[in-house]
Amino acid sequence: MSFVDVGEIRCDQARARVFEHGWQSWSPTGAYGLGDLPPRPADETIQILAYRPETPVPDGVFQGEGLLAVETGDGAVELWSAPGPLQVPSVRARREGDRLVISADGPVRHHRVEGDLGRALRAWADDLAEPRTFPPVPPMWCTWYGYWDKVTDADVLENLALADRHALPTDMFLIDDGYEAGIGDWLDPRPGFGSLARALDAVTGSGRRAGIWTAPFLVGHDSRLHREHPDWLVDGAYAGRMWNQDLAVLDVTHPGAAEHLTHVFGTFAAMGITHFKLDYLYAGALAGRRHEDLDPIAAYRRGLELVRRGAGPRATLHGCGAPMLPSIGLVDIMRVSPDIAPTLHPRSGDISQPSQLGARLTGAAREFLHARWWVNDPDCLIVRPEVEARQEWAAHIGATGGLRGSSDPIAALDDWGLETTRRLLVPTATDPS
Repeated sequence: MSFVDVGEIRCDQARARVFEHGWQSWSPTGAYGLGDLPPRPADETIQILAYRPETPVPDGVFQGEGLLAVETGDGAVELWSAPGPLQVPSVRARREGDRLVISADGPVRHHRVEGDLGRALRAWADDLAEPRTFPPVPPMWCTWYGYWDKVTDADVLENLALADRHALPTDMFLIDDGYEAGIGDWLDPRPGFGSLARALDAVTGSGRRAGIWTAPFLVGHDSRLHREHPDWLVDGAYAGRMWNQDLAVLDVTHPGAAEHLTHVFGTFAAMGITHFKLDYLYAGALAGRRHEDLDPIAAYRRGLELVRRGAGPRATLHGCGAPMLPSIGLVDIMRVSPDIAPTLHPRSGDISQPSQLGARLTGAAREFLHARWWVNDPDCLIVRPEVEARQEWAAHIGATGGLRGSSDPIAALDDWGLETTRRLLVPTATDPS
């Protein structure tokens, strides 16, 4: 759909700020002065992986996905937003003389709120989604930032013992990427991992909850699933390149693929897993030809409903790399920032990519969503000695109300790291920010 002008405003050119809300978890989000250059993807691959693929932003234009707000500089905020989670237009603002002209490629609602940007964003979030009650989520330990995709069952067992020895309050252990044979082959173990059942039994046997990572809508070109079921893929959908392979998209509208997806999560649930980290979810909302003529956002939401059907009504669904508005009401926890990294700055220069800086900026800008749409996930605490700016990252985590998770190898922590981890591993706040 082409962009159509939907409004214009005059504002204080020196004091006005434009708030861009990003499409998915990793998309930069924040407020910018009229002369600023907001973050944009470093290349076409990152456009797919971390921005809205079909609507790249022209030079000199501000763009929000489902929300664009203007703090006018005179004590008010003007917002243009999606009518709800099923329709998520891109909304743009361009400067024309002393005016900002607003355009959108779909239906929008216009609000004017007296007060500052924070107040306006909180009111918008309350208005868009049905109120939910979010009980506190206990803290966790995650394999990813310590062991990456080379994790083993022995690593899980070692850290279980160390968490007990050092009295770290880790209620849930999350086994991240690296246990599986391929992207899409979630029930096939990677030979180097060891026994997933052994690791899960140790976690649940210690009285903790068990969590698992998947990217449920991705199908790697090297996977058995891709080789055996090409008819289960969204025709024409390209989800980028990771793990040294191109990535296809599972067509959840195909009956065989739908049954497969439900079976995967039902199998995991039968193994004692109750927490499901669902990564790279943007793939489920990519355009392409599906078995059923369903628009991408509706297909994405159906996919999450299938995951829930398999995982069970009491399971915790934890979104990541996920389209934000389309996930409302379907996930319990949501990553609200890019991945962190042991480094302060992203290697590519694009703050949608892993770094502490990008995670801090976008995570802080989305703090207002916590306990409104879901429990926020600001990403994991990592504070081992080699982590750059670890005090600043710990302070950021301490300032959020969201999920607290540690992802250091516990043996790598020094005294300060242990004390900080122990202090910050607390249940989530239950009140909206």
